[in-house]
Amino acid sequence: MDLAPYACDPAQTRGRRHPEPDAPTRSAFQRDRDRIVHSTAFRRLVYKTQVFLNHEGDLFRTRLTHSLEVAQLGRSIARALGLNEDLVEAIALAHDLGHTPFGHAGQDVLNECMAEYGGFEHNLQSLRVVDELEERYPAFNGLNLCFETREGILKHCSRRNALALSALEPGGVAQRFLDNTRPSLEAQLCNLADEIAYNAHDIDDGVRSGLLNLSQLHELELVERYRRQTLSEYPALQGRRLLYETIRRMLSDQVYDVIDATRAAIAQAGADSLEAVRAAPALVCFSTQMREQSRELKRFLFANLYRHPQVMQTTDQARQVVRDLFSAYVQRPQEMQADFARRQDTPQAVADYIAGMTDRFAAREHARLTGQQVLA
Repeated sequence: MDLAPYACDPAQTRGRRHPEPDAPTRSAFQRDRDRIVHSTAFRRLVYKTQVFLNHEGDLFRTRLTHSLEVAQLGRSIARALGLNEDLVEAIALAHDLGHTPFGHAGQDVLNECMAEYGGFEHNLQSLRVVDELEERYPAFNGLNLCFETREGILKHCSRRNALALSALEPGGVAQRFLDNTRPSLEAQLCNLADEIAYNAHDIDDGVRSGLLNLSQLHELELVERYRRQTLSEYPALQGRRLLYETIRRMLSDQVYDVIDATRAAIAQAGADSLEAVRAAPALVCFSTQMREQSRELKRFLFANLYRHPQVMQTTDQARQVVRDLFSAYVQRPQEMQADFARRQDTPQAVADYIAGMTDRFAAREHARLTGQQVLA
């Protein structure tokens, strides 16, 4: 692998919290990726959903398929930029490990429930999963991942939580939120690949669900350009094939746009090392035009899909499930699995337990504890 001078070199990693000998056939970042893929939290992503809840259909995206799409897009861009593909893949596959059941609705309610105990941040929870909650090794908690992977997983962090993390790990993965520096380009790339992936697949899932129709998409410059381009080559194309080809072309152009815009930003910043990357403004980016068109698409999806009455109805039901679960477990910790019930930090134990649930397990637990069948 030919790495650019500003890429993360696994031979120069800042290491693991618990020292381990190197693997004989894998780099440090390959090893991180493999540990993530074999983790319990990663397997659970198959039953955690994005927009549509798990019981609403088998063909909609889940957190697992989303993470795989982010990894694919990230690796494609990383290769063109000379970044470390293995690190990008590891971050992409782990970035949603701490996400609650029921998508952002579950996260928002858990944050409300935890307000007097410090709140809930799903990026911080993803770090908790790989640092503490996974139980696979005899000598330490968590997966003992490299600094660079952990830094990429912690995409966002409040100042309050950054201070708490830095008190435990001075100069560690939260330091950049205190001194206003940037993470590696690999981490920056995963952030943007995440956005590209969910914008594209939410169009697909929205049309598949019947909540969006193709005619609505004509008003979006980013989508309409590629629809017309497709029809100029295939005039008779319609339906799902037309949608798929439109999305495919949109994704390809966004990838090429990121590659070109990022190369230009790196050159303008004179970033010729990882240290220079950290000191510079964010460098992985869209062009100005593509950024505005991407924002327009996000605004459209927010108004027409995420706030669609049908989605809001199931979102409200999901919020009730999480709220009821939190209340029940705080009052009766013994209802949780034994290793969570034994913990002395009951509210945090409850948050960890709920955040680790799949959609269907949360719904079953809610029915068991309340006798109500909220999500049918």
